[in-house]
Amino acid sequence: MAPRISNRIASFVDALPLAPGQRVLEIGCGPGVAARAVSRRVGNGFVLAIDRSAKAIESAVAGSRAEIATGRLRFLQAAIEDFELPPNEEPFDIAFAIRVGALDGRHPDIEQRALERLRAALKPTGRLFIDTGHPLREIKLIRR
Repeated sequence: MAPRISNRIASFVDALPLAPGQRVLEIGCGPGVAARAVSRRVGNGFVLAIDRSAKAIESAVAGSRAEIATGRLRFLQAAIEDFELPPNEEPFDIAFAIRVGALDGRHPDIEQRALERLRAALKPTGRLFIDTGHPLREIKLIRR
């Protein structure tokens, strides 16, 4: 049985500008609660959820077998500052992160690298949202 979604995560997911068919990247997915909720919202879209912790990915996969079986949700162990689009993976429409130190100011030493990796993983019109607002904040990615 998948863990129940907290009010904080539910509010964040509700505030994301999600639409059917979108490709979404979650950074720091933990046990996959938000990834599953987003996957339901984007219908025939796709969610790739990453986390630097092997244990988190193991837990997310274990709680998401039904969603993974549809081919519309996948988990990958990766740190955002090292992330590269997997081979044959299309760029994403939206990326989001809930309590991720590399993006919320707690680890400024890796934040710039993380943002560069995100720019490369998102479509030119792609958008990034983090949870330091009420309930979220968009980070504008400067395109070079």
